[in-house]
Amino acid sequence: RAKEIKTKLGTLLQKPDSTIDFIIPYPEKQEKPPKAQKPSPEEALQWRDSLEKLLQNPYGLTSFRSFLRSEFSEENAEFWVACEDYKKTKSPAKMAEKAKKIYEEFIQTEAPKEVNIDHFTKAVTMKNLVEPSPTSFDMAQKRIFALMEKDSLPRFVRSEFYHELIK
Repeated sequence: RAKEIKTKLGTLLQKPDSTIDFIIPYPEKQEKPPKAQKPSPEEALQWRDSLEKLLQNPYGLTSFRSFLRSEFSEENAEFWVACEDYKKTKSPAKMAEKAKKIYEEFIQTEAPKEVNIDHFTKAVTMKNLVEPSPTSFDMAQKRIFALMEKDSLPRFVRSEFYHELIK
């Protein structure tokens, strides 16, 4: 294990231009996407241009989350998924309960999986949570979606995770 990391570090030091895509392997076992719904290469190719299509496909979402986990940034996808689930909640009591959980897990300062949103978005979200509604997290969710689309999706499309899917 140490030898493997040493070899990769040696490679990294020789090629400074590849540092952006270099990741020391995460020792935790990778989550395997469910076998049954593996997309066709054509379907997976559509994800390059549509984060929405990627997130709506269970296999794509699992692959994307595994990739984000390898980059230590999976909280964005987890937050997006939590918001989608929250919006489907019908019972006001359940909605309030889920809103509190999402706030504590992703929004509040020093939250265990705090997402990177600006102060204005955080303030609007907190104001919306006074009376939770299906749209309480919309602004924050849109910001995180835009961040993943602009930042994470292009890196995912260049990754080994993605290249395995389009073979």
